[in-house]
Amino acid sequence: MLESPKFVENDLYDGSRMFTWVADAVGLSVDLVNFLICQISALFLASLFRSLLHPSKVSCGVRHTVALSLGLAFGYFIFGQQAIHIAGLPAICYIVIRTQHPRIVQRSVLLVAMGYLLCVHLMRQLYDYGSYALDITGPLMIITQKVTSLAFSIHDGFVRKDEELTKAQQYHAIRKIPSALEYFSYVWHFQSLMAGPLVFYKDYIEFVEGYNLLKRPPTNATLDNGKTELIVEPSPTKTVIRKVIGSLVCAFIFMKFVKMYPVKNMKEDEFINDTRMAYKFWYAMMATTCIRFKYYHAWLLADAICNNSGLGFSGYDKDGNAKWDLISNINVLSFEFASNMRDAINNWNIGTNRWLRTLVYERVPKQYGTLLTFALSAVWHGFYPGYYLTFATGAVIVTAGRSARRMFRHRFQSTQFTRMFYDILTIITTRIVMGYATFPFVLLEFMASIKLYLRFFLCLHLISLVAIFILPRFIKGERGSRSQHRQSAGSEQVNSTAIESQALAHGADLKTAQKQQPEQLEQKLAEDQQQQQQQLDEPHTPPNIILTPRPQPQQPSPSSPKPLSQPCPRDAVSVPHDQCEMDQLSSKLKEKIEAETKNIEEFIDKTVTETVSGIVEFKNDLMRDIEFPKLKLPAGSGAANLVDAAAAGLRKRNISTVHDNNAGATNGCVQEEDSAAFLKKEIEVINAVVQQSVVPAVLSNGHAK
Repeated sequence: MLESPKFVENDLYDGSRMFTWVADAVGLSVDLVNFLICQISALFLASLFRSLLHPSKVSCGVRHTVALSLGLAFGYFIFGQQAIHIAGLPAICYIVIRTQHPRIVQRSVLLVAMGYLLCVHLMRQLYDYGSYALDITGPLMIITQKVTSLAFSIHDGFVRKDEELTKAQQYHAIRKIPSALEYFSYVWHFQSLMAGPLVFYKDYIEFVEGYNLLKRPPTNATLDNGKTELIVEPSPTKTVIRKVIGSLVCAFIFMKFVKMYPVKNMKEDEFINDTRMAYKFWYAMMATTCIRFKYYHAWLLADAICNNSGLGFSGYDKDGNAKWDLISNINVLSFEFASNMRDAINNWNIGTNRWLRTLVYERVPKQYGTLLTFALSAVWHGFYPGYYLTFATGAVIVTAGRSARRMFRHRFQSTQFTRMFYDILTIITTRIVMGYATFPFVLLEFMASIKLYLRFFLCLHLISLVAIFILPRFIKGERGSRSQHRQSAGSEQVNSTAIESQALAHGADLKTAQKQQPEQLEQKLAEDQQQQQQQLDEPHTPPNIILTPRPQPQQPSPSSPKPLSQPCPRDAVSVPHDQCEMDQLSSKLKEKIEAETKNIEEFIDKTVTETVSGIVEFKNDLMRDIEFPKLKLPAGSGAANLVDAAAAGLRKRNISTVHDNNAGATNGCVQEEDSAAFLKKEIEVINAVVQQSVVPAVLSNGHAK
């Protein structure tokens, strides 16, 4: 017969037994009573911490000291001598941070922290196998998240460039090694030591120093629009009350239903062999759901403690309401009513998901991201085989869910009824799949989980493999359907646009055209198909171009309304017949323009060539005059041509010619010197003209070609 669970004492528990009488009175184990006492005390102390130790009243050192002192006190009260591990792990990691280069510090800290944590996990399995008692591994798992995320933030801030980082990595990057007080306050602060949630180092330091009062976006939001405007600090009272009430409700549900669906009964042979498969699915779903409410209670209460101390404020939403979700660890309703495994995982243990994404998913190749993320999560939880069965099953089911969503979701989006049916169906399916995948996580044992999976005939495993490898070969995914939908939508939009444009062109009413659209489309389409077939049957018509005579425009009478032309779906996508004549005319005009352009280029080339040749010949003549100054030009054509060329081609200048050949020897020598000087000046002028006018013209003409 199936037995109800009992909260029994654990002899290996090393915490305080001061409140054993309370545990006996309420029927809980002493470790759970100590945990509740510490969390309730932390809730009230958080309010005093926010009001009496406000950043405007005390220094940052005081706030750091009080936060870590309360954390150590709570740790020793709950775990006794085992609290030495709470001090040992972060102390070793801090030594690594201070001694290792930032280029390798993230790997060193990850190896040291995970190695220490796994040793404690192994000790727990050896000395307290299968126990559900509260032990030191819980706080150590939170501390491991803190020190490793800090090490990766230091690596990002000191080594990597901003363009290599994601927005979240840029936000959390640290460019200053924390002091010992800052570091241990971050690791041991009382708000999140016992049950989380994970707080990144930068968020915690800004909270202690008061910079969280600056308006900053949440961790998982876009940071491009982040501003640092000073804002009024809101009161967290309403948020704290709401989360405390939610925590109490979850605790009540857990206490009420956990006795109806105890997890240990799933290990019994009577349950495995003598119950139907449908009942096994139902029991696995209900048992794992009841266990989840224990986590809901712890996480909501821890979130309320952080908010009551002022930690977790993330600014205001668009409606001006204060948001306290910076470090929230759970969205209960979003998880329980998720329509797929991906959404469920994203709303469960949000701090751990953010930690895994920051350390693994964003830093490894995309094809290995999901597998390595689940692997690190399993190792972080410990060595129990049930953890690895759950995460391996989860990886397969998440991949199958993505494939199935691409294949089937778009087929249910046509109407509101089908969308609602799809949502309800996927919500129920996700609940069943969640129970199937997570019961090994709470059973912990390998053989018990395997026996139950075999009784399930591994049905969801096989369905997942079919959805991943076989169905995509036969069922078209959402991508192809989206492209077809866009194509059909584009055709409809083109047809509608054609009708509207024709209606407006003829002055008709747009609403009337839209009403007539279906009938006109069918009628015009049939007419056009018949007309096109007749034209194609004519033997003298070319096969690719159909020329029809252009109709003569008719002047409508003033009394008659303007007719609305029948639209055709092809009008917006096909070329009209008159367009062929326009294409021929455009081709002829283009050929004519190209011919005229070629003639102009030839004329420019000929002109420039002749000009340059004339200048060069004239320059050569002047050079000969300098070399042979005693040679006289005839009084006729030579001198006249020289004067005409100089006056017409270069610049106006008064040239002195020799009119008296019988002058004296003295006057002849002077005249020869003057002529030589004159010719040199003319050569300089010619060179300048060639360089400034002719050469640029030639280059410009060549470039134009």
